[in-house]
Amino acid sequence: MKVVTIENIVKRFKMEVLVGHHELHRQLKKTKVRRPGLEFMDKFDFIATEHVQILGKNEINYLHTLTDEECKLRIANIVQYDPPCIVITSNQEEPLGLRQYCMEEHIPVLRTPDSTSEMSAKLDAFVTKEMAPEIAVHGVCVNVSGIGILLRGKSGVGKSETAHTLIGRGHRLIADDIVVLKKLSPQTLLGTHDEKNKEFLALRSIGLLNVVRLYGRAAFQEESRIALDIELTEWQDNALNNELELDTKFKTYMDVPIPHIQIQLQPGRDVAGLIEAAANNWYLKQQGYSAVEEFMKRLEPEFNE
Repeated sequence: MKVVTIENIVKRFKMEVLVGHHELHRQLKKTKVRRPGLEFMDKFDFIATEHVQILGKNEINYLHTLTDEECKLRIANIVQYDPPCIVITSNQEEPLGLRQYCMEEHIPVLRTPDSTSEMSAKLDAFVTKEMAPEIAVHGVCVNVSGIGILLRGKSGVGKSETAHTLIGRGHRLIADDIVVLKKLSPQTLLGTHDEKNKEFLALRSIGLLNVVRLYGRAAFQEESRIALDIELTEWQDNALNNELELDTKFKTYMDVPIPHIQIQLQPGRDVAGLIEAAANNWYLKQQGYSAVEEFMKRLEPEFNE
């Protein structure tokens, strides 16, 4: 898991630093931001700590209705829980006492022109991704018609060549060779690159290609939620290649199950077309339709005779 500092979010969202220029090395430990509620009241021992605190228009307007002493008391209630930083949204004026208390406690105070809802959503998404558990796997990640697919297989089986064909059909490359998988939730796996291989695709006999320079921005995507795990394998003559699978197979990464299928390779097979079919079929299943179930229903009258 990567370390996220206050400096990271200041640079990422171009925030103004009001207090704590020398405290930007402080680290975030919680992924969710909070808006003060109980923190504005008297001391509560059970209030969650270590969250970024956001002061929006409602909070600032409330503080401005208080006397100077009451305002300082409410702010002290926030500061005592040692948040990694305090963010003021909508370019509002800082409340009385905030600068003094935060300087004494070495807590950075940041300001942004974004609204509270916008900043909260951006911060939550950014910190969740940055702090998510991650692993690196050997393979290729592509986005086919909006569906993230992880292609795996032995070295030289044709993963990168297949990705190149898919790019030629209007789909997008996420990562080649090394795919970084991030666990955003128990059900969500995000595929991305490792920065070093960003936009690059390696093809045997051709060499390294920059897909953006060759085919334009539409050929590349930074990240994609992984919906399918497809393994490319060598053709096996004795294998049952036209089986009807009623039960979905899964491949698990960091305890996140991903639907898994295997595509056997043979000269002349349109592998890219099969991957497109798999992606479209997965989408139909998400809409509640299964071709196998419909086919089995059509056979029921024959079985009942």
